[in-house]
Amino acid sequence: MAEKAVKQYKIDRVAEIESHIENHAGLFVVNYNGLTVKQAQELRHQLREVGAEMKVYKNNLAKIALKNQEQPNIDELLVGPVAYVFYATEPVEAAKVLKDFAAQAKGVLEVKGGISEGKAITAEDAKAIADLPTKDQLLGQIAGLINGFARDIAVCVNGVSSGLARSIQQVSEQKAA
Repeated sequence: MAEKAVKQYKIDRVAEIESHIENHAGLFVVNYNGLTVKQAQELRHQLREVGAEMKVYKNNLAKIALKNQEQPNIDELLVGPVAYVFYATEPVEAAKVLKDFAAQAKGVLEVKGGISEGKAITAEDAKAIADLPTKDQLLGQIAGLINGFARDIAVCVNGVSSGLARSIQQVSEQKAA
């Protein structure tokens, strides 16, 4: 009877992992060995603020779920005590939180890699993602550029019309003289 319960538990866990994979845009695999309970709680809180969540699963169950969901093979990352950081939409904010936390925790947390946009990524890729601007920052930069172009066009159009008005005024003054 106990064996049957263990088997059902594993089936349920694989289904839970598959659900997380389906409902999230990607994941990072992190080595959390040496993280205190308080640090883990703080990291989870910071990740939740950016729409990400950290889960710990048995590696063999995660491998099964990743294979069932036809995700890239990242078995080489799934060694030792690892946690999975699932992000909802874009990886940048979650990667920034992990990078900043790893720097603050002085090497206790290590990003090993993950899956982004359906492709396996390395630790170096994850660091590069963390250095990218967020979607909101990019939208702000684009809005600033558009605003600058619109202002420049308005100045040019205004310059043409005022120049035309001065020319007409000079012509009318010449004809009056």
